[in-house]
Amino acid sequence: MDTLVLWDIDLTLIDARGLGHTWYRTALHAVAGLELVHTPSFPGRTERAITQELLLAHDLEPTEELISRLHTELIDVATREHTELPTHGHALPGAAEALEALARQENVVQSLVTGNLVEIARFKLAAFDLHHHVDFEIGGYGTVSEHRPALVLDAVRRASAKHGKDFSAVVIGDTPHDVHAALHHGAFAIGVATGRSTADELRDSGAHIVLADLSDTSAVLSAVLHR
Repeated sequence: MDTLVLWDIDLTLIDARGLGHTWYRTALHAVAGLELVHTPSFPGRTERAITQELLLAHDLEPTEELISRLHTELIDVATREHTELPTHGHALPGAAEALEALARQENVVQSLVTGNLVEIARFKLAAFDLHHHVDFEIGGYGTVSEHRPALVLDAVRRASAKHGKDFSAVVIGDTPHDVHAALHHGAFAIGVATGRSTADELRDSGAHIVLADLSDTSAVLSAVLHR
């Protein structure tokens, strides 16, 4: 069976900490005229979950219309400011090499399961030249649900529909949220201890394999292909 590799982005492939907070500050002020006084937790969560918490914390009802407006504004902010990404962040060690090595394998398709909106996901990977081997059309993104497992299911469905075949899914991420989302749908979970979660925390959450980082390309290939 072909393998569908579903990458998380933030603190798995890149580190651009701080920009999410800044972009939400700008978007909230543009949509509601309010200053950001409560910043939700970002790691491992979807844009929809973050948005709902942020709106409630600022005494705003998270209606579909308001969520959509805030997401539209986030995309507008990112469109204006994405050129700043290279100066505010960096690709994590081994990310480019891992993506390229997997792209050379037969019967492997690479996409994303990320809490980001698809437009922002494109900006983040392109900023560090990591976008070439990722099929953005079949990813699972943060607009789908506040629950991350739904993103995995959406990505697998999209990939199967596009390619007309079933896939064995592998989810790679830096938080227990990534691991739980993979396990919820029977996917293989690879934890990467490059974020705020330790290797032990990722193991305890149920990750099948935990890597310190992506710098050992052969270890990444082994984890994905020879599990």
